[in-house]
Amino acid sequence: MSHLQKLDKYFSDNREKHLEELFDFLRIPSISSLSEHKEDMQTAANWLADKLRKLNIENVSVDPTKGHPVVYGEWLHAEGKPTILFYGHYDVQPVDPLNLWDSEPFKPEIRDNKLFARGASDDKGQVYMHLKMIEALFATEGTLPVNVKFIYEGEEEIGSPNLPAYVEANKEKLAADLILISDTGLYAPGKPAVCYGLRGLTGVQIDVRGAKGDLHSGLYGGGVQNAIHALAEILASFRDEHGTIQVEGFYDKVRPLSDEERQAYRDLQFDEEALKEEIGVQELFGEAGYSYLEQTWARPTLEVNGVFGGFSGEGIKTVLPAEAGAKITCRLVPDQDPNEIVQLLKAHIEKHKPKGVTVNVSEFDKGAPYMTPFDHPLIQAAGRSYEKIYNVPTAFIRGGGSIPIVAAFDEILSLPVVLMGFGLNSENFHAPNEHFHLENFDKGLRVLGDYLHEVSNLKL
Repeated sequence: MSHLQKLDKYFSDNREKHLEELFDFLRIPSISSLSEHKEDMQTAANWLADKLRKLNIENVSVDPTKGHPVVYGEWLHAEGKPTILFYGHYDVQPVDPLNLWDSEPFKPEIRDNKLFARGASDDKGQVYMHLKMIEALFATEGTLPVNVKFIYEGEEEIGSPNLPAYVEANKEKLAADLILISDTGLYAPGKPAVCYGLRGLTGVQIDVRGAKGDLHSGLYGGGVQNAIHALAEILASFRDEHGTIQVEGFYDKVRPLSDEERQAYRDLQFDEEALKEEIGVQELFGEAGYSYLEQTWARPTLEVNGVFGGFSGEGIKTVLPAEAGAKITCRLVPDQDPNEIVQLLKAHIEKHKPKGVTVNVSEFDKGAPYMTPFDHPLIQAAGRSYEKIYNVPTAFIRGGGSIPIVAAFDEILSLPVVLMGFGLNSENFHAPNEHFHLENFDKGLRVLGDYLHEVSNLKL
């Protein structure tokens, strides 16, 4: 019997037991952003540590940080074989608004072969798959084909503020040959994907100030600068009519797409018409010369996320607003530096600042872009494991979003990162009625188990 046949039998025989255990994990309201859930965060960390110990993982610890704890464990008895560092997070997003949930967010339910609960897909369900895959390999083979380490944090949903320092302080302990993360998704239902790159993120808030207070538009209009008009002028200067960013130097370090990548994206035959219907727009918009996938995966952006100022209540109030502001974020691609981009934004804003106002620019958290070449042996091995279970070719994609800690892992540990996720974009993570398609839970367990065998046969 092959290792895949053994895994399949084990997972089939133990499916109900595994799901009940996952329910226990999902019942813990580990919301990292809310202080009233601090004890729940500790409970979730202890739950993970306990499960690792029951798997005979060694040196398990729940390590304190300035915020929520980090869970660590290791098993290093596969002599001469590579070491995989598994990463995931046990914290979840808040559940508001509660009235939009069809079932209670921390009382898991299965409906239509979908598991509904906060954290089902992002990321408790996928973290749990790591544990059950290890359990299955021990149960069916008595050992593991590779060495493994685990690092699970409780602050991903708030930007991982304390994990980089933890990783920096524990570089030797965390040394490995690759980092495996299951916190992404499939390309489409039934279509597996290995995500080999993520965009970075940076942003600023622009605060414009005119007079010392709002002014009567009849007395002062036409003679004093309006803060909202000044802000609008600044915002309009950022992009041209095609969406091309006009900030000097913004594109200077953008790594161009390779011909192989562009062909791989074309081969996906992305349906732009279906997308327009899904999101309710008449036409798409973006940088000229690039397809939608190229625009959203491999090109940088500058987006206005919010604008505020003046009077927005019912009726009209004839004033010249004294204050106005906007929040702006940029998705970045290799080899853009978030800190450098912020300085370019500040210089652009200063250059285009209208007369009659003062402008203050404050910075948000930053995350660098990340990419492992999609022809890397570890990436290709992941593709083979997906194909064995899903029986269709694997897509090699970049993600348009950001996981800042991925870039930190790359920078601090200098390891390739393999993103093997099993969620779907439709699963409402961060929204009411979050769920996980159990078809992908079942298949994902088998994919991950096979991947450890694929890695064990590589010469790294």
